[in-house]
Amino acid sequence: MELAVVHSRALAGVQAPPVTVEVHLSGGLPTFSIVGLPETAVRESKERVRSAILNNNLEFPLGRITVNLAPADLPKDGGRFDLPIAIGILAASGQLPQGELQHYEFLGELALTGGLRPVRGALCAAQAVRAAERALLLPSENASEAALLRDLRLYPALHLVDVLGHLLGAAPLTPHQRTEPAGPGQGSLPDLCDVHGQFQARRALEIAAAGYHNLVMIGPPGSGKTMLADRLPGILPAMSEAEALESAAIASISKDGFDPARWRVRPLRAPHHTASAVALVGGGGNPRPGEISLAHNGVLFLDELPEFSRHVLEVLREPMESGRIVISRAANQVTYPASFLLISAFNPCMCGYFGDISGRCRCAPDQIARYRARISGPLMDRIDMHIEVPNMTRDLL
Repeated sequence: MELAVVHSRALAGVQAPPVTVEVHLSGGLPTFSIVGLPETAVRESKERVRSAILNNNLEFPLGRITVNLAPADLPKDGGRFDLPIAIGILAASGQLPQGELQHYEFLGELALTGGLRPVRGALCAAQAVRAAERALLLPSENASEAALLRDLRLYPALHLVDVLGHLLGAAPLTPHQRTEPAGPGQGSLPDLCDVHGQFQARRALEIAAAGYHNLVMIGPPGSGKTMLADRLPGILPAMSEAEALESAAIASISKDGFDPARWRVRPLRAPHHTASAVALVGGGGNPRPGEISLAHNGVLFLDELPEFSRHVLEVLREPMESGRIVISRAANQVTYPASFLLISAFNPCMCGYFGDISGRCRCAPDQIARYRARISGPLMDRIDMHIEVPNMTRDLL
């Protein structure tokens, strides 16, 4: 009868609570059980772990194997526990020394060949591991993301065999050295100098960037509203390291993951007007961040504002005041940061040409009033600056 304990991390929002992987081997008919509120991907890790161990000429113990993921009331999802479960089985069966395991935390999904695949939220886990003063052993593809942190002992690996060689002392892994990602820099962003004319709108953007003021632009099609909004991140102040880490951590847990090329670049999110409330603020069974959180420390651009569902727009009111969004579900509650600069734009009427010098608008006053009434007063009150963006004549351009 053998027992091994391995340390790992779950993912709950941008937090990475500790998970203790306890592996117990005992006699009896061969069975492999995982307990501790595992979801489908975690339960399926039994097959990945078994194949990875056998395909590398290691001994997979016969008998009863029980894996407990503690705490038992914390939901566990994804393939992030494959590596710690495999390490626990090998340690419990005497193929690895257990003395060194207490100094490490393990993350990684296993291929059937034993290769290590990247996982979501590596940066969030790295922050928690650094606070716990342990070393982190994770897939090489996550190394550049986790290495954004200073003073973290980080050991990236490509294969399960590499991890075993390190723990046995036969082939120690090289600690990953932190290097500051170059990123594209502010100079590569769209430049406000590209905009000719629209002097009032350009001045309004500068004021919005300086004071972090929300802004709405009202003007006919083709007046340059979207072009102006795209150039706002380029004139915002440079991100501090703390701000960059916050934004990178949110991107790390998103579907697309974190791109090191976007390090210290303020995000610009521009969801389509058909987006749902969940897409905008986040949600799901295991709540994921929405557009307002992915725009944290950056810009959220809502074009064609009246075309958004009124319910969708109303959910913005609380995050605009508090700078965060709390997503509650029956099983858990997650808080995401959501401090964003809201830039919105819409046409002055349904045809788009009310007040235009061409005189093309034929909308009745009540039609214009109904169109603008799609946006509630409380939401408009939270937008500090309202400006008109008219079409420019050829002489002004």
